Amino acid sequence: MTPQAVIFDIGNVLIEWQPERYYDAKIGEDRRRAMFAAVDLHGMNDAVDRGGDFRDTIYATAEDYPEFRDEIRMWHDDWLELAKPAIPQSVRLLRALRAQGTKVFALTNFGIGTWAIATPVYGFLNEFDHAYVSGHMGVIKPEARIYEMVEDDCGLDPAALLFTDDRIDNINAAMARGWHVHHFEGSQGWADCLVRHRLLTPEQAK
Repeated sequence: MTPQAVIFDIGNVLIEWQPERYYDAKIGEDRRRAMFAAVDLHGMNDAVDRGGDFRDTIYATAEDYPEFRDEIRMWHDDWLELAKPAIPQSVRLLRALRAQGTKVFALTNFGIGTWAIATPVYGFLNEFDHAYVSGHMGVIKPEARIYEMVEDDCGLDPAALLFTDDRIDNINAAMARGWHVHHFEGSQGWADCLVRHRLLTPEQAK
């Protein structure tokens, strides 16, 4: 079946998400490595993405690790510096698909609070036909339930969905449900995938 809707992940697909890079620049690689070894910061972020209060979750973790309190709080206080910059070709592909009349969705692990911060800054996040945001759904990728919720809401057959994500575990979970998938490793590869599926021409996919 030719895909009838295209589904974008956001982190590292439309917006770079590299917390380690941010902390290397702010506190140096050695201290960053020590902090990430001592504190499950990605697990902390997963709690936010499940719907936990952004500030409360980060600040509570900071209190549990006083030796890194100030640095952990940066995850909240300086969050826009962690989530940058936009990936221009991916944004162009999103807009080209919409201009062709293709339905375009987001399926993203994103907190309620972080989504509220990001959407005014990154205007393209408001351009989806629907954004499926984990914080509002109470479940995160790659759990099967989040994919099931997308199917139920959009009303499309799994074989009608084409999904890209930078994490292979998220891709595998979607593929297990019968979705078309593309493991995102760069925007040109994603552009080529859209051309192969005849959703865009090579000229439109530039």
